[in-house]
Amino acid sequence: MSMERTVLLAAALAMCASGGAAQAAGPATTQNSTPVPAPAPAGPSATLRPALDSVLDTINSIKTDRWKRGSVRDEAGQDIGSIVSDIQVNLPPLLREADAAPSLVSRQIPVMRNVDALYDVLLRVVEAARIAGPGDHAEALTKALNTLSKARLAAYDQMQQTSAGQEKQMTELRSTVQKQASLKCPAPPPPPAPCPPVPKKKKTTKPPAGTPQKPATPATPTTGTTQKSGL
Repeated sequence: MSMERTVLLAAALAMCASGGAAQAAGPATTQNSTPVPAPAPAGPSATLRPALDSVLDTINSIKTDRWKRGSVRDEAGQDIGSIVSDIQVNLPPLLREADAAPSLVSRQIPVMRNVDALYDVLLRVVEAARIAGPGDHAEALTKALNTLSKARLAAYDQMQQTSAGQEKQMTELRSTVQKQASLKCPAPPPPPAPCPPVPKKKKTTKPPAGTPQKPATPATPTTGTTQKSGL
């Protein structure tokens, strides 16, 4: 998508340069028809970072030694360590790349995949807290999960709006380029129909002067009766 947008922008700029003074003297409607680029959207950090910080603070406040011993507590402890590592190590470089180019949906997809996986792991910790943990832990983790869920949905909506805005801008830009091309480069007239070939005249050779002409052979009659000679 980015490559196509670059090509169209280069074509529009080239046509504007080739128009020169003629375009400046043209009607104002042609200039006003050029779409105004939309402002760059905000990066995903503005939407996700507060929720991620809330999840990290909640996870750090959880002490699983107050939970009931067993496999549920052990698995929850591993999931909690995975959540902390994901928020502190894996997500920051992905968020920086997405924030550097917020209009590129391809940069936001890795972030959202990571956040989706983080949400699933946190959901397992919430279920484990309801089974083996005290009530205040389960309540705090549930609140953090809801905060992350809202931020995740908002980030998806923002990504969808960015994609829709790019599609609209590309459509308007393509239409503008086509209009400018039709105004400045009219279609050439069709070539004239080819003339029919002139028939060649047959050359007749005249006999040299003094040459006796051969008498014409009389035509043989095709009808009538043949006279018989008398005896």
